[in-house]
Amino acid sequence: MLQQLCERLSRYKPPASPVDAAVLIALTREPVPRVILTRRAGHMNTHAGEVAFPGGKCDAADLSVVGTALREAHEEIGLSPKEVKIIGELGVFTSRVGLKVKPIVGLLETMPELTGNPDEIDSIFTVPLDFFLQQPPSYDHKIKFMGVNVSVPSFNYEGYVIWGLTGYMIVELLRRVYDAEIDWRWPNPLKK
Repeated sequence: MLQQLCERLSRYKPPASPVDAAVLIALTREPVPRVILTRRAGHMNTHAGEVAFPGGKCDAADLSVVGTALREAHEEIGLSPKEVKIIGELGVFTSRVGLKVKPIVGLLETMPELTGNPDEIDSIFTVPLDFFLQQPPSYDHKIKFMGVNVSVPSFNYEGYVIWGLTGYMIVELLRRVYDAEIDWRWPNPLKK
């Protein structure tokens, strides 16, 4: 599983596109990698209590979109950029508020001790990557995207609901790397 992840992502080069924000899909270097996720603090102005990858908006001081993802992961969960080996990226996703978000994929040699920034993070947890291959997503959650109600993929894992943009990113990773035949319902309301 790990070898295929590294091989497929190293060959995939998504088209260049402007971005507003980046997230880090951090995976452990294990035969069955675990993905690091967070639950955002309940007092946040946006996405309060939702599960997400560490990440955020690009800063003028960031040298690259990879730099944004690494900086945000360090600020949010205490993950040192030195602990992360970048192995690839996915294409840009548009959030429901219109932000262009780039997922950056990185591997951790060992699982460091992580501490959530209480201003942003309620909890940090990991999910074995094969969990998402074994349990197809439900489409119980809905969002309003560009004026259209859209069902979004969601996964339930040990009391956490992983859905929305994070769910879409996980589905795209599985489809791109493992040829997963997961229903892909990304909306395109501009297309008629």
